[in-house]
Amino acid sequence: PNSVQTVHCSVAPPGETLSGTFVANNTAVMQVFQRFQEQFHKMFHRKAYLHWFTDEGMDEMEFTEAESNLNDLIAEYQQYQSA
Repeated sequence: PNSVQTVHCSVAPPGETLSGTFVANNTAVMQVFQRFQEQFHKMFHRKAYLHWFTDEGMDEMEFTEAESNLNDLIAEYQQYQSA
């Protein structure tokens, strides 16, 4: 399948003998996105830590847009999973 990539790097991080990376493109990552969305929604609804970001110049609407984008991503993964 074309959705799997593995890499062996001969230049390892300091103190290690080798390094490896595995990347897979499948719908299992949707569960991670759903869990993240649930946690984000709970915190954003309570406005927890929001002041840290708005004090730095971010707008609350940016968080709403990010949540919407995440919901769209989850819906797209659900579409592929049910196909």
